[in-house]
Amino acid sequence: MTAWFISDLHLEPKYENITAGFMAFLEKPQSGDQLYILGDFFNIWVGDDFTNPYIDQIKQALKQKSDQGIEIFFMHGNRDFLVGQQFCNEAGCTLLDDPSVVELFGERYLLMHGDSLCTRDVEYMQVRTMLRNPQWQQQFLSQSIQGRIEFAQNARAESQSKNAEKASADMMEDIMDVTPEEVINALEQHGVTKMIHGHTHRPARHQIDLDGTPAERIVLGDWYENGWQLKIDEDGIELSDFDL
Repeated sequence: MTAWFISDLHLEPKYENITAGFMAFLEKPQSGDQLYILGDFFNIWVGDDFTNPYIDQIKQALKQKSDQGIEIFFMHGNRDFLVGQQFCNEAGCTLLDDPSVVELFGERYLLMHGDSLCTRDVEYMQVRTMLRNPQWQQQFLSQSIQGRIEFAQNARAESQSKNAEKASADMMEDIMDVTPEEVINALEQHGVTKMIHGHTHRPARHQIDLDGTPAERIVLGDWYENGWQLKIDEDGIELSDFDL
């Protein structure tokens, strides 16, 4: 058995190279393997009741792998936090809480999307609290699909503008990365020494001193110029990129 991890593909029709790269990637997991999608799989998601040929294509590709005996786990990101049970049923996925702990080859791993670790971005954390509120989500999903799409597009444009302001003020590096103390807190809270997350688009393996105990934070990369995957099997851990 091999466990595969990906995140931050930001799938949408205009990114044809990323879609093609994902379809090629799906040839790697074999029967008995596990595939973990740790958030921001889609660039925008306005509800399971919205579909189009592109979304159907992605769902069918995942369902085909599920039918072949690959366990697929889906975790929400900050772009696709409205993915629900209907999508997972149609795509053959299991919805995974953020955070979750899984055991692989005798080691326990804390899985997260990663945005909850970026506590120095105070404004984003306030927005995140609102967006993850079940009452807000219910109210949002009661709107028309077109209204939801327009809201998501406007919110994305505003977010990009604010991120540009942070970058111009030379604040991006510090504010938008994880807060080290939050990483330590999460590891200690869940009683683990290994963490896997995405979100920051800064793929790396970070060694951590957890009060004298060696620990590790593995960051998945986003799919833009290259794709990124994390592979864990009986031979160990391999974080690598590949051509799209």
